[in-house]
Amino acid sequence: MAIVNKKSIKSKKAVALLLFLLYLGAISMVAQKTPHTYVAQNTTENITIDGKMDEPSWQKTSWSSNFIDIEGIKKPTYETKFKMLWDDKNIYFFAELKEPHVWGTLKQKDTIIFYNNDFEIFLDPDGDTHNYYEFEMNALNTIWDLYLSKPYRNNGHITDGWDFKGIKTAVQVNGTLNNASDIDEGWSVEIAIPWSFNTAPGGKPHVPKNESWRINFSRVNWDFDHKDGHYSRKKDSSGKFLPEYNWVWSPQEVINMHEPERWGYVYFNKDSNKTEFTIPADEYIKWYMYELYRNLKNENSDRKKWTLKNGQLQQEPKTIANEVIVAILEENNFGFDLWVKSPFTNNKLVIHTDGKFQTYHDKTN
Repeated sequence: MAIVNKKSIKSKKAVALLLFLLYLGAISMVAQKTPHTYVAQNTTENITIDGKMDEPSWQKTSWSSNFIDIEGIKKPTYETKFKMLWDDKNIYFFAELKEPHVWGTLKQKDTIIFYNNDFEIFLDPDGDTHNYYEFEMNALNTIWDLYLSKPYRNNGHITDGWDFKGIKTAVQVNGTLNNASDIDEGWSVEIAIPWSFNTAPGGKPHVPKNESWRINFSRVNWDFDHKDGHYSRKKDSSGKFLPEYNWVWSPQEVINMHEPERWGYVYFNKDSNKTEFTIPADEYIKWYMYELYRNLKNENSDRKKWTLKNGQLQQEPKTIANEVIVAILEENNFGFDLWVKSPFTNNKLVIHTDGKFQTYHDKTN
């Protein structure tokens, strides 16, 4: 779900921030689990955005794995899964959300959609954890799209008025919307996002043929009350809303969608029979580096784990995919740089103090 600077959610943001800080103070560094992967197939078929998945291309392409609780432990109450396709103009999404009572109340674009049950997409095209995009929609086909310059931990700017230009969306309800007198099967969403959303002014859209993006999906679901023909989020005996359920495709391992380094990988397959994507070895180093980074950003972090060797602050050597790597910490007046020289590609992998990841290609050795 998104958190933006609106008066109506200041208290929610404050509580989330407090919980997040408590989490940071309590965790020890645990190796990140391997994120999920999905291969999105290319299509030449005309896809009609109607929420129905009638086209042969949709029928032939594979479903994702079922969503899991955001921390990767509990099985959700209701099943959620998605499919993806792409062509030279758009990236397409189809999702199926099982649910016995399909309801929605929010009808204004760019309102806080996760106050209803919703479906969410997060996109980080270059995988640097900065300049990423969030999309949400409810069963009324009301959408909220926004751009984030950095994750909340890095005090990024959130552009709430930003739009996916040319986006098309549709909802199909398998049952009756906002009717508590019957039992529904659920609802499905279909979305087409033009590649141009990720294009610099004056540039041309880059279609990631045979490339991968960091992407994740989330579903927010609420316990509800129904009174006088209206659905609403359920409250406890003190009048406070019960907490929402957060179900995701690739587990975040923490109740926070805004750690893009934990998102899954979607590979855009072109002209091959590829159905599986192998995550590059440098990504495994990257996950480890972000474990170190999150610990460094923790006010209670133990800098004693970094030792001075040969004039450099280092971690103890770490074995990743049968190769030994050493993480280096360079502190400066503006913060720090955390880097590793990859034994797999010979590249220098860097996380800057603001959390941005960069790869420096070194062909000299």
